[in-house]
This record gives sequence, structure tokens and C-alpha cells, in this order.
Amino acid sequence: MKAFILAGGLGTRLRPLVTDRPKSMARIGGRPFLAYQLDLLRSQGFTEIVLCTGYLSPAIEEHFSGGGDFGVQITYSVEEKPLGTAGAIRYAAHLVDGTFLVLNGDTYIQADLRDLIHFHQCRDALATIGLSQVADPSRSGLVQVDHAGQVVRFMEKGTAQGECHTVSAGVYAFEPEILNFIPSDRNVSLELEVFPHLVEVKAPLYGYTLGESFVDMGTPEGYWRMQEAIEQLRCRERRRLSAEGL
Repeated sequence: MKAFILAGGLGTRLRPLVTDRPKSMARIGGRPFLAYQLDLLRSQGFTEIVLCTGYLSPAIEEHFSGGGDFGVQITYSVEEKPLGTAGAIRYAAHLVDGTFLVLNGDTYIQADLRDLIHFHQCRDALATIGLSQVADPSRSGLVQVDHAGQVVRFMEKGTAQGECHTVSAGVYAFEPEILNFIPSDRNVSLELEVFPHLVEVKAPLYGYTLGESFVDMGTPEGYWRMQEAIEQLRCRERRRLSAEGL
């Protein structure tokens, strides 16, 4: 199964911390952020990767090339102009050949993405949003689901009501038919246009909670949180190796 990573953004929220490279190439623990996404995907068997790039794409292509050094096979879909999170997928439509995974190029969640795919397929969903729980729902846009997991409502930041604490974790499972809901040749947002329309027409759009270790690396606060998260992962790995006598 292919995994598409949306890595074409301008990274304006991350400035002035990162100004000379795409935000997916921001250095985290001495490595580009994108490398950690590839590590996660490869460890779970997702080795066919499509990088949807645009802004400063040559920097990404030069570092990752065909993906061989990272244990994956990379194909590039390079936008000539910014097309948004949905427009980038539509632009890469020729590379879609079945159920596919999509990751935002600036978010990270330490979770088993195969569980998301399993849930998606069991529900015969058109699209499934990977969700994460947050402690303070007033700071984020929220996604409300019913008892079966179908998305019933999106709530903008600052309009939280009730017990909903779930946000999009920036990872999605899609069927190829999602392309029918994305206009071509213009900037289109998954979050602001496509998903709300799916709810409006009662299409099978679901949400599945993956976990709580979600990091949005696209802001200065998230950048430093990601640095801390990677250091914690490395500490756990060192302790594991020490316990095994390696």
C-alpha cells in the first residue's frame, strides 16, 4: 500500500526558526523531520512512498533521492504552484492505485498506522481521519464522531463544546474515489473544504483515535516539542539495548 506525504508547504508558521529549507527538512535531533516519518512508515511495512513536494523540492530530492538509503522506494509528485492538502493529492492522482495512506509533512504520531487502515477497511469507509486526544480542547479545531466512529461535526478552534477532545493527527486513509471530491487545478484544503463537504453529503467519513503522542511540528512550539519527543525515543531505545546487553 502506498503512503503519500504532503511535503509541499511553505512553512510560514515555522519561521524564523527554519527559513532556508522546506519545513519537512527542519533538523530534529540532527536529522530532517521527514526521515522520522519514513522510519515510522518503513517499520510498519509501508515502503512505497510518494512525496508530494513543491517549495524547495530539490532539497528534498537531493537528500532522499529514490529512498534506497532509507529502506523505502520514493516517487515524487512536484507541484508547480501550491495546491493545498487536497489539491496535492489530486495532482498525484496518477500514482493512486488502491487504498492509500496520507500523512501531513509536518505532523508526527507514534502509533501503529496499520490499525487505522484496518478500521478504515472494516467500515467500508471512503475516508478515515486519524485522531488524537488533547488535554485542552479550546486550543484546537475538533473532530466529533458518533458511537460507530463516523464523523458528524467539525468544530473550529475556540468553539469546543461537551466532552469532545479529539483533533486530527494529520494522517488519513483514503479510497481512490476520494479524488472525485477534489476539484483539479486549484488550491483545495482537505480540512476546510473536502472533509466538511463529505459530512454534508453524508459520505462514509470516519475518525479513528490513534493515541496521544501527536506533535504538530509546523509551529515553533511544536518544533521544540518534537525535539523533546525524539530525545525521549532515543533514551527509551538506549535503555532497551542496555537491558538486552547490547
